[in-house]
Amino acid sequence: MVKKTSTEILMIGGSAGSISVLLKIIPNLRKDLSFPVIVVLHRKAHPESNLSDLLKAHSSLPVAEVEDKTLLRNGCIYLAPADYHLLLENKLMAALDSSEKVNYSRPSIDVSFQSAAVLFRQHTTALLLSGANADGMEGLLAIARYGGTVLVQDPLSAEFGYMPQQTLLNLEADAVLKPAEMAPFINRLNKKSNNNIVALLQFISVP
Repeated sequence: MVKKTSTEILMIGGSAGSISVLLKIIPNLRKDLSFPVIVVLHRKAHPESNLSDLLKAHSSLPVAEVEDKTLLRNGCIYLAPADYHLLLENKLMAALDSSEKVNYSRPSIDVSFQSAAVLFRQHTTALLLSGANADGMEGLLAIARYGGTVLVQDPLSAEFGYMPQQTLLNLEADAVLKPAEMAPFINRLNKKSNNNIVALLQFISVP
């Protein structure tokens, strides 16, 4: 079922093989997005990590690595830092947590997706990318229960198809997208767009 409610937040989660997909998405996002974008990737803490700089170099939107109590702004991309879970304290603020790993991961996609689902309910949109474990599936199930919009990378287009494939075995996604289809879909979620999700899905195969 395609959700027809407006998007107030976009969550993107991924693991192995997802950075290359992100680098195809973010250069093509419209500059006037009417919601914040939160990116949760599995990555190890490293003093010389330059993922934030890499995303900035490819984005026309502001990119920031989240610190505790970061205020969220529409049209900005926020990256979960390594070794912290990212939680949404309220609709305007992201917080960090160093509790135990979930699915062997910190940050955990499930933790962040579930946090967004509780707050934004049917106004949550989430996209799950390539990965080699099942993190993200429970978070997407929560988003679906609250009536949000669930997007999954086509496993056949993923470098590591296990994560999206496991998700599709357990829930019905609103759209299964190849990398080239992701930015156009996200741009059509914008409140300022006169088009809706249904129009876009006429051109996208949904299993």
